[in-house]
Amino acid sequence: MTQRFIPVADLRYPHATPFVPAQPEAANGLLSDKLARPLRDLRISVTDRCNFRCVYCMPKEIFDKDYAYLPHQSLLSFEEITRITKIFIAHGVEKIRLTGGEPLLRKNIEKLIEMLASLTTLNGKPLDLTMTTNGSLLAKKAQSLKDAGLKRVTVSLDSLDETTFQRMNDVDFPVSDVLNGIDVAHAVGLESIKVNMVVKAGVNDQEIVPMARYFKDKPVILRFIEYMDVGASNGWKMDEVIPSAEVIRRIHAIMPLKEIEPNYTGETAARWAYADGVGEVGVISSVTQAFCSDCNRARLSTEGKLFTCLFATAGHDLRALLRDNYTDEQIIGAVSHIWKQRDDRYSELRTSQTNDHAQPIRKVEMSYIGG
Repeated sequence: MTQRFIPVADLRYPHATPFVPAQPEAANGLLSDKLARPLRDLRISVTDRCNFRCVYCMPKEIFDKDYAYLPHQSLLSFEEITRITKIFIAHGVEKIRLTGGEPLLRKNIEKLIEMLASLTTLNGKPLDLTMTTNGSLLAKKAQSLKDAGLKRVTVSLDSLDETTFQRMNDVDFPVSDVLNGIDVAHAVGLESIKVNMVVKAGVNDQEIVPMARYFKDKPVILRFIEYMDVGASNGWKMDEVIPSAEVIRRIHAIMPLKEIEPNYTGETAARWAYADGVGEVGVISSVTQAFCSDCNRARLSTEGKLFTCLFATAGHDLRALLRDNYTDEQIIGAVSHIWKQRDDRYSELRTSQTNDHAQPIRKVEMSYIGG
């Protein structure tokens, strides 16, 4: 079998020190990119480590025991993350999602949550502070996360079947422990719990209806995600994608659904309610029904690189500015310059470059900037 290698440390993705305007304009929360999309959502990766080896994210043949993770000094400190969050709030960010790797592996993550939970948006409201986790440590951590100020949690869960789930996480982790974590998160009072299932044809698509049936009457919103061509390590092929329309068709045939309005502009999931009035599911269709036109999300890597698209090929080194004594006003200007130049719409422009016969584009790995 041919080995695939990913470069490590600071050289793993192209990046440049951002341009800092000589006279940055004052932030007013109205920043928009070339396609008139505002900046409202910042997703922050707090670690590049994970205790799962999911086949679509961190396959074991690449992320093995010899894989070189980032040294601790390369990671943004909690103080640096909080500072950069304040800068993004000045530009209108209202939602912060902590991701990984697996964010619960970051030591003392509750302290960071406490620091971020003390911040408010430009209109004085609390930040919408949430986290995506594989759920492996959720039962242990749920109470401390809630006490620290976490509002919501999203759990990645790709199957209820033990054999399928363990094949996908590739570390023999039991599905019962993840389900217990979800139950504990609800019991401690986290306001909203979502479960994300990445659907891969021939691997776990037989679990679509069982997952829908299991979570229908629970205080959980289940969302199905089309298998995406994020990074280069998962060997993505178009014929492994189950379109969201097919997901809805399968569920609707057993449990009738009706489409409902999004909660807000830029929401990634199309929402469907069960016709009997109990429960909701969502589908995220970045392959077959791209939602680039109203994407208002930026992503910050574990080492402080800003990416303006999940499918980006290069980042902007904000850590260099943080650690080189630039002022908040100067970094606000740098972020403004980056966002104003943004014209990313990869999913809308997906072409033969992502088919089976073309040389794949060198895109950032999901494990590096989160989903």
